[in-house]
Amino acid sequence: MVENSRDAARARADLRFKKQEEAATVRQKAMAEYVAESDARQVKTNKLRALRLAKEAEDLANAPAAPAKKPVRAKKK
Repeated sequence: MVENSRDAARARADLRFKKQEEAATVRQKAMAEYVAESDARQVKTNKLRALRLAKEAEDLANAPAAPAKKPVRAKKK
């Protein structure tokens, strides 16, 4: 009887250990996916920002100089 309870306790401990190991593996995989998505999003954001800044600089360089306008005076009644 003592041997049987030891075997049962060992089996429960092994099962608990396997579940913990599996949970740790799942957490690690999920974290790796999260980090990969975050890195990809950051790369895409940086690329888009660079493109936007380049376009704004080009638009600014190609924009005709606006003539200075005289301030509009209010009409007297």
